[in-house]
Amino acid sequence: STPLYSSAASDVYKRQVPPVAELRGVRKAYYKPDGSMMVEALRGIDVTIGKGEYVAVMGSSGSGKSTLMNVLGCLDRPTDGAYLLDGRNVGTMEDEELSTYRGRKIGFIFQAFNLISELTVVENVATPLFYQAVPKKERVARAEATLALVGLGDRFDHRPRELSGGQQQRVAIARALVTRPVVLMADEPTGNLDSATGGAILAVFDALHDEGLTIIMVTHDDAVARRCRRVVRLKDGVVEFDRRQEPERPAKEPTPA
Repeated sequence: STPLYSSAASDVYKRQVPPVAELRGVRKAYYKPDGSMMVEALRGIDVTIGKGEYVAVMGSSGSGKSTLMNVLGCLDRPTDGAYLLDGRNVGTMEDEELSTYRGRKIGFIFQAFNLISELTVVENVATPLFYQAVPKKERVARAEATLALVGLGDRFDHRPRELSGGQQQRVAIARALVTRPVVLMADEPTGNLDSATGGAILAVFDALHDEGLTIIMVTHDDAVARRCRRVVRLKDGVVEFDRRQEPERPAKEPTPA
């Protein structure tokens, strides 16, 4: 079958690749109602993530990793510095333009799945395309194709409550992929799953990365981070270290959940 993302992920390390996300001197501060600074969550972050990279963002509670993910995901704006997403400075965009751009460029996956219980699996996956004014016939076709990609080709008409936790997370992955984003952002995507099911979900991420998709994953789990090709660890709002590594994957993948 034709890969959804065609550029080989390994090429990131063989040639110059275009950056997907660039943070230049990014600061993020939160203020009290009286205008005094309450906390400076990010204190000058310089990070560039190239097309096809697989990055784990780590750090203890209060390190700034959640704030960094919110900035990368265009859910929050930097106080200072610049953030370029797929070559465009998102800090110069008005809210409506930013929302549209975010919806086209970023696929989000959350720990809590965030599926709509009243909708079928296909309807859940097709929802982002509705907001992009994609015709219904194309929405359904793309949703079904993306569900098949994550191993749920036989679950189109099920409701979320009829699925296991691992299957629900696969639906969430399909929903994030259906818009064909340039980057997939995952926030503790296996946090609500048992180890075997979590391993099966991580195998899906591995396969997507192997096809060239850029993935940024927030995790507190060293075992999850070892599957990534790069680890960015934050401490007190700054980058403590940023290193590339050879990923460690299980010799035998778990049975898909």
